[in-house]
Amino acid sequence: MVIETVDLAAFEAAEGGQRAAIAADVDRICRESGFLVLSGHGVPQPVIQGVWDACRAFFDQPMEVKRTLTPVVGDPYGYLGPKAEALAASKGVETPPDLKESFNGGPLSVPGGASAEAMAFCYAPTPFPEMAGFREAWVAYYTAMEDLAERVMRLFAAALELDEGFFAPYIDAPISALRALNYPATEDAPEAGQQRAGAHTDYGSLTILLTQPGSRGLQIARGEDWVDVPTPEGAFVINIGDLMERWTANRWVSTLHRVAAVPGQPRRQSLAFFHQPNWEAEIRPLDGSDRYPSVKSGPYLMGKFQATSA
Repeated sequence: MVIETVDLAAFEAAEGGQRAAIAADVDRICRESGFLVLSGHGVPQPVIQGVWDACRAFFDQPMEVKRTLTPVVGDPYGYLGPKAEALAASKGVETPPDLKESFNGGPLSVPGGASAEAMAFCYAPTPFPEMAGFREAWVAYYTAMEDLAERVMRLFAAALELDEGFFAPYIDAPISALRALNYPATEDAPEAGQQRAGAHTDYGSLTILLTQPGSRGLQIARGEDWVDVPTPEGAFVINIGDLMERWTANRWVSTLHRVAAVPGQPRRQSLAFFHQPNWEAEIRPLDGSDRYPSVKSGPYLMGKFQATSA
């Protein structure tokens, strides 16, 4: 199986039949695998390089320094050390904890009228490290991802044969999160069933993944097999999440994926932007069916998050 590439700039510049053809390709890809490589994204390379360098410097710090940013149980943001979570738990599978560490941050602003539950969870402050330039690089990249996610959602609307602005009212105050991931080198064999990131599906509307060029390990499930996902330079990997699968009444698939752990792997880094509609957004199947009950975006995300704590 080949993970296909979609040129976002080509879609945005196209008109008429050419624009519809690109949208139809995206629909087909999201039906078949839910994973694609996105080129033509327009995110400036200095913004990408800035956050890449800042995150690497953060993870290079001593463990005792990083652990000062460990969140209390139930808080979503800050530093999670190695073996702090097991993503397979979100699918009801018990495994040893994952071989990764991460730094996590949430929305950059809070809309008026946010509920107490939303304030305590997705709008909790991000505990930025006291490192020169880190916060500025993080904010610049997060802002670029918000813009890119909005553009991809317009493409998704076209792929679903909706008005291209259909999703706009659902994502004008998104509760998205950015996660920087560091997978230490694996010198020894992992425990039975242990992965760098256990098999899981993502939770929201879409994920924008920046992978270390040339790195290996990201895989998607295809039947009984696992298929490698490419890590191209100058492009992002996009996949849809569980909420979009519900929204499309299973027209599109939120695909099980993992980061495999085998002995002798070098260090690996990535950045994952998890796009999530507004806290109060009511998500109902677009086809009007009763395949899924209506859910609110925020509480749905919170329930998924709480299931992964190791």
